[in-house]
Amino acid sequence: MSGSPVVVSVVGAYLALCLIVGIAAKGKSSDSPTGYVAGDRNLNLLVMYFITGATIFSGFAFLGAPGWSYSKGAASFYILAFGTLGFVPFYFLGPRAARLGRAFGFVTQGELVATRFRMPAIAGCMVFVSALAFLPYLALQIKGAGYVVSAATGGWFAPWQGAAIVYAIVLTYVLSSGVLGVGWTNTLQGIFMLVLAWVLGLYIPFELYGGLRPMFERIVSERPDFLRVPGLAAEGGARWNMLDYSSAILVSSIGFSVWPHLFMKAFTAKSDGVLRRTVVLYPTFQLFIVPLLIVGFAGVLFAAPPEAADQILPHLLMNIDVPELVVGLFCAGALAASMSSGDAIVHALASITVRDGLVTALGRDVGPRAQRLLIRVLVVVFMLAAYALAFGAGATLVDLLLVAYGPVTQLAPAVVAALYVRRATGAGVLGGLTLGIAVNIAFVLQPDWRPVPIHAGLLGLAANVSALVLLSALFPKPNRPEDDAFFRAAAETPARDFPTTD
Repeated sequence: MSGSPVVVSVVGAYLALCLIVGIAAKGKSSDSPTGYVAGDRNLNLLVMYFITGATIFSGFAFLGAPGWSYSKGAASFYILAFGTLGFVPFYFLGPRAARLGRAFGFVTQGELVATRFRMPAIAGCMVFVSALAFLPYLALQIKGAGYVVSAATGGWFAPWQGAAIVYAIVLTYVLSSGVLGVGWTNTLQGIFMLVLAWVLGLYIPFELYGGLRPMFERIVSERPDFLRVPGLAAEGGARWNMLDYSSAILVSSIGFSVWPHLFMKAFTAKSDGVLRRTVVLYPTFQLFIVPLLIVGFAGVLFAAPPEAADQILPHLLMNIDVPELVVGLFCAGALAASMSSGDAIVHALASITVRDGLVTALGRDVGPRAQRLLIRVLVVVFMLAAYALAFGAGATLVDLLLVAYGPVTQLAPAVVAALYVRRATGAGVLGGLTLGIAVNIAFVLQPDWRPVPIHAGLLGLAANVSALVLLSALFPKPNRPEDDAFFRAAAETPARDFPTTD
């Protein structure tokens, strides 16, 4: 069935539609860095909902999530836990950041933190930390897209070739339209993913087992370990350590709201009310994850295993009696998941490198036109770097995601301190970031060094917060009028906060 004209045609039509929608967004924002990076701060609730939801639930959702429920069982439930809890802090962080963005012209996280502490070096450090988090996250999306195209074409395209085709399209509309190209395509992709996930999540268990209840009854009878928390550490291996499982939820929940590409959306919204309603609605995206986990469980007792756990969903579709149109739609949906995160990630990483690294940290006087050009050049550079990582490392998609959460979690103390803690100092924030990321990297490279079996990102976070508190106490700075102005701008709640319509 894979490689059939119907499947290939559906995938091709979907990619063409994404390209058209993405390019159509060109000209809808001003020709300035704020327009390219933040959409002139004018995104409404619908676009904000999908640009946040579709951005986070990505290639790992359509491929990695079923891959984990297939290979590790209940371990995959951690995705539902952190997805429900992780965006809650943004209800408080987002509106404060948005007010500061309108008051001071911020469009990135690093600009906000560096301005608060009057220390440009912090922005440069945040660029480094963001790159460490973003590159494996982007590699996850690229690798997932390659799997899908290879499956859809019956292996006619190798995964590395399929990924190149898909991300050439992503590059085209990101370079052309900036954040609005990302927003418009994410809305299309998000709607498509939500519908298709439930179609697949219900269809496959009924096709293989006659329903959800018979499927889980058989798993309880034949493979009960798959349904016991915390699940398996590896396919057919020992049970996952409960500390590791719990720390994976905690580190992902802490890091969720401070992902730079997600946090930057605070600077794009029309109002604080739009941000808060986005946070309230966001957990509905977990309804998209549930059926995909069910698909992974459906493969547990399937006779023929896939080449890799991450390929279980396309593997099932290619080996059961499914209409070709459904297979084509799945492939398109999986590509939507990959592209909806990949475009936002590469756009954000290039934007913060220019705005936080070159302009803020190094103090270079770069004009608006030059900034847009540099961002576009870096989009290509980072895409190529992530592409090399995607096909040069043997990690699974969810493994790549968990590695990415370690560095991004180190940004949380800096952001919270900037927005809420008057006594925090630049020395404390910079020292905490530096120590936190060093500890995280050390324990990722040498996991046996961990004093307790928990996620390396949490150990880094403990060191980060400790250094921030200690250095801020040892090297205090007097309160300045600029600090008062900063916190007043963050706390102000203009009437526009609660519009009757968006």
